[in-house]
Amino acid sequence: MDILKRWMSLQVDLGNFDSRAAVYNFALKMTFRAVLLAFTFNIALLPLGYALGLLPLSLADSVKLSVACSWLFGGAVSGALALITGHVIRDLTVSRAEFERLSLTDMLSGLLNRRAFNATLAETGAGASLAILDLDRFKAVNDCHGHCAGDEVIKAVAEVLREVFGDQHLMARLGGEEFGVIVRGGGVAQRIALVERARNLVEARAIYCDGVAISTTVSAGIAEFGPERRPESVYSAADSALYRAKAGGRNRVVHEAEQAEAGPLESHGNETMHIGMMHFSGEQVPAAG
Repeated sequence: MDILKRWMSLQVDLGNFDSRAAVYNFALKMTFRAVLLAFTFNIALLPLGYALGLLPLSLADSVKLSVACSWLFGGAVSGALALITGHVIRDLTVSRAEFERLSLTDMLSGLLNRRAFNATLAETGAGASLAILDLDRFKAVNDCHGHCAGDEVIKAVAEVLREVFGDQHLMARLGGEEFGVIVRGGGVAQRIALVERARNLVEARAIYCDGVAISTTVSAGIAEFGPERRPESVYSAADSALYRAKAGGRNRVVHEAEQAEAGPLESHGNETMHIGMMHFSGEQVPAAG
């Protein structure tokens, strides 16, 4: 029986049922195998039936009848059942894929969620930057305009991130008003420039809720992945840079290297400004802010 099960099995992989063509291919294979199996059984039993005098026809006519019945009845029935089974499996495949997508997606922003972000974070190597972005004074938006307005702000910022980073980079909502972006490729200065562009767009874009224009800003901290650097260390460094961005007056991007290479903090009215330049691979980039 085990041999028969292995012979009949198509080793169904749900991942292969992502199209109608795959369903029809599955049904065709099942029909052919069912017909072949039915015909084999008939041929095996015909000599016995003929020897016992149970066949009203000659052996040759019985063989012809077996072939016809195998295709007409066995093939038709098994083909119909296989087609139905194939469609059920395809529906399950689509449902499973959708469930997996939803389990990795933040429902409000439409970005990836923390679970998906952490999985990618653990697999990211050198040649990439981690940016942690946090909306400035987000609680005031909720307090002044309500949580629906806060939700609209989250959605608008997520749209800005999609606009700036596209499909090449990974964006996620880490929770609350905090976002994470793994920026891949290019040089360090280029990756910082992308984060700066996102910050500028968030600052410049008015968000409307019930006819009221809401403005917001975002602060960001950036750290670099390296061949000998653990993901936890990169995250911690980016988080520290974000803290420095908040302490430096908000609405700014701070790279981890700025803590060592930037000049002292200088008070400027109600703001705090960084003085200094950051250097990356021969490139000179003004300190964030």
